[in-house]
Amino acid sequence: MNKIDLLGLSLLELSDLCNKYNHPNFHGEQLYDWMYKKKIIDIYSMSNIPDAFKKILLENYTTNLLSIEKKLYSKNDNTIKYLFRTNDNNLIESVSMIDNSRHTVCISSQIGCSVNCSFCATAKMGIIRNLNIGEILKQLIIISQEREEPISNIVFMGMGEPFLNYNNVIKSCEIMNDTKGFNLSSKKITISTSGILPKIKQYIKENHKYKLAISLNASNNDTRDKLIPINKKWKIEDILLALSEYNFKKYRPIMFEYVLIKGINDFEKNALELGKLLKNINCKINIIPYNETKDDYKRSQNIDAFVSVLNKMSNNYRVFIRWSKGQDIDAACGQLATQIDG
Repeated sequence: MNKIDLLGLSLLELSDLCNKYNHPNFHGEQLYDWMYKKKIIDIYSMSNIPDAFKKILLENYTTNLLSIEKKLYSKNDNTIKYLFRTNDNNLIESVSMIDNSRHTVCISSQIGCSVNCSFCATAKMGIIRNLNIGEILKQLIIISQEREEPISNIVFMGMGEPFLNYNNVIKSCEIMNDTKGFNLSSKKITISTSGILPKIKQYIKENHKYKLAISLNASNNDTRDKLIPINKKWKIEDILLALSEYNFKKYRPIMFEYVLIKGINDFEKNALELGKLLKNINCKINIIPYNETKDDYKRSQNIDAFVSVLNKMSNNYRVFIRWSKGQDIDAACGQLATQIDG
């Protein structure tokens, strides 16, 4: 008999589970506390759960959704890349980055990706399937158990397009944000999308307060069509128009990610175009020097000049150069591709 995933259930779902087996609702609260607050998922170790209920849970439910296949340690910074194996024998990657007291975890939302960005190693995998809520949360629980520094920030910038697994991503964020769960501020949770316009509109309509990042990566549609094929369906102007309805932009600026690639999107005219596009938007622009894989693309040498042009154009946005951590272990932005060897 295939067991049902216990990890990933909401407080209401855990209460319903208790009712199903004629146990009081408060055991659902206890299960929720063990798994998400205490990060303890071994049912045997849940000391205040009655033995009879534990027996039912052990026979019918599981929390063992991921196992560590491999860990790679960066020699350059305090970064570990985790290769996880799922129960159906697929692989995903997550990255734990510690910088002083800041512990950021970059997590995956899908096995592979269907967006097919030309500069991204994950795109070469194609799409296998969405991760379920428990598999998303299990990445964080394992890393919490592995590393002493508490997780302070979560970014959905690992494998997959989060907005193509919208419901599971949002539900997992609710547990991360819940004071009875992971208890992370919504300001500490960032969801990055390549521009899935219907889901951007849904996200805005539902008034979610998690940080929103748009992987723009181009200053015009011709270039973006080549880098991010879905731009042929949802153009830059359509995305920016939808974002004009974003209610939280004053207090939680939208972030635009721009991977700078030599000879592709790093010319002065690109900086001028980008500045013109975003000059009236209260936002952050993260300029990301391209992290080279085995493709023909190369890192731009025009980083400082590009940023200088942007900074002269508007007071509404702030520009940052985001140097990726874990480059020596292929843990940087765009490099995740579940390589077992190496």
